[in-house]
Amino acid sequence: MHLTDLRGRRVAVWGTGREGVAAVNAIAPVGPADLVAVMDRETFAAKPWEGRLAELAPLHTGPAALEMLLRADVVVRSPVIGETHPWMIQLRERGVTVTGGTALWMADHAPNTIGVTGSKGKSTTTVLISHLLTALGHPHEVGGNIGTAVLELPPADRYVLELSMYQCADLTVSPQVAALTALVPEHLDWAGGEAAYYRHKLNIVEHGPGQVVFNAHDERLSAELAARPGLPLFAAGRPETTHVAPGPDGTRWVHLADAPLFPRSALPLLGRHNEWNLCVALGVLKSVGVDLVAERERLAEAAASFPALEHRLTPIEDPSGITFVDDSLSTIPQSAIHAIEAYAHRPLTVIVGGEDRGVDYAPLRDFLADQGVEATLIGVPDSGPRILEMVKDLPTITTIGADDLVEAVRIGRANTPAGGVVLLSPAAPSYGRFDNYAHRSRVFRQAITDTAG
Repeated sequence: MHLTDLRGRRVAVWGTGREGVAAVNAIAPVGPADLVAVMDRETFAAKPWEGRLAELAPLHTGPAALEMLLRADVVVRSPVIGETHPWMIQLRERGVTVTGGTALWMADHAPNTIGVTGSKGKSTTTVLISHLLTALGHPHEVGGNIGTAVLELPPADRYVLELSMYQCADLTVSPQVAALTALVPEHLDWAGGEAAYYRHKLNIVEHGPGQVVFNAHDERLSAELAARPGLPLFAAGRPETTHVAPGPDGTRWVHLADAPLFPRSALPLLGRHNEWNLCVALGVLKSVGVDLVAERERLAEAAASFPALEHRLTPIEDPSGITFVDDSLSTIPQSAIHAIEAYAHRPLTVIVGGEDRGVDYAPLRDFLADQGVEATLIGVPDSGPRILEMVKDLPTITTIGADDLVEAVRIGRANTPAGGVVLLSPAAPSYGRFDNYAHRSRVFRQAITDTAG
């Protein structure tokens, strides 16, 4: 469905955050027969609905909101509105067309778009692709789940989008290049189960992508793609594509097949997962026509200047000699595993816990047990106690409960020696206790300052 298909139709925009605002501003000029906005509940992301917005799309709340949704020809939902929402179930039963702003935009821009998604690594990979393209002189715009909402993006020759599972779910056209970083169960409450989550996430490749670049080290992702024959796959991480292996000087180098490109150490980001993100990013560049071998020197320089993603394994040095690490973007067990792996060679304290969405923390326990990681885990509400209960029998793990993040920082400072690390890698979303991951990060950093005395 294109934006122009909304002309002369009754349209309800569900959600009043930035995506809802962008949708109203994009749809109104098309000329719908009726345009309204609907909000089923108050959220921290809601914008004041007044002035021009209220004129373009009057806001309906409470019982009237559902009524307006059910009488609409098309509902444009914001990403937070999940498949399991009772109103969504009614809309599906009534046969009302439901789409999203990203899907409307993609229908008109897919041939010029790189879409990046994954259960982890998508933000880093999106920013890395953009950084490398900029260094090579390829103009583009960045948006989606980070930066600018897609319906507000200016005209450009190319777009690089980070796409959440929510944004992928409604797509009816795939981007020219779909980049996939990882696949693990997440957002099960939104999707309605693990199989549904995978289906919604991988909807990005179901509608004619020109190239699918994926992290071949991720077994679940590889298996899901193998079950979808006919896709034009680029398996990043395999010897015949972009991968990391011993180079001409014996250290680890990034390669394209047999051709060494530059040392792995050029990219300052820690962890194997960032090697994989880099290989996916380079695979994307190759897919849009960049000669990686010819450009390897400029690529090396660009990799070396890549700034660390805010709130992703960001070190904060402290006069005590302890290194605090902000990994507030960690919302699933697998991202915490990668963060712990990066610092397991030092005395380590890890703060875990956040909104409890019923995620299975067995992979985190298995990792700690299999690798014999020695660490102290401090659990904060709401999921922290459940994580601690799962790992308390491991002989190399010490568990401590805390009432909140500030207390966790205080405990971490008291129990971690100089030269050690206090790592905030919650393995859980921030909502409920914080506005978002950035708010959680601010509280963490302020607690570091407040406990320094």
